[in-house]
Amino acid sequence: MMKSKLLLALLACTLIAGCDRVDPNSPLGKRQTLFKEMLRTSEDLGGMLRGRLSFNEKRFAEGAVKLDDLSRQPWQHFPQVQDSGDSSQARDEVWQRQERFQQLARDLEASTAELRAAAQIKPLKADALIAPVDKVEIACKACHEEFRIY
Repeated sequence: MMKSKLLLALLACTLIAGCDRVDPNSPLGKRQTLFKEMLRTSEDLGGMLRGRLSFNEKRFAEGAVKLDDLSRQPWQHFPQVQDSGDSSQARDEVWQRQERFQQLARDLEASTAELRAAAQIKPLKADALIAPVDKVEIACKACHEEFRIY
């Protein structure tokens, strides 16, 4: 009897834990993956400029290219109408204020393109990269403040 209750409790816990999972092939899953990769990449770039990581010219330039490429991808995974049951951290305003949301997406893309261009000027000088990285971070923050649930 005790064994069956324990097995039932374990099964219930497994089912409950599985309910929080996001389908990686859903629009939500795809954009979450892209945003996480953007965050990791930008944290590495910022870390190199702020002394948390050692500055590596080649890795920085590669990271700038990667971030620019990534910055153009998540927007295709925001459907025109919010999916029912979408448990993302996006506010409803993403779908209600599409023009503003798209403008902020274009601002991010422009800032990552500037960073990419700055990271192609050899030799790379960390001081010259601070402003473009700051501009990318400001673009990210602007969108988060208007459209992300914290």
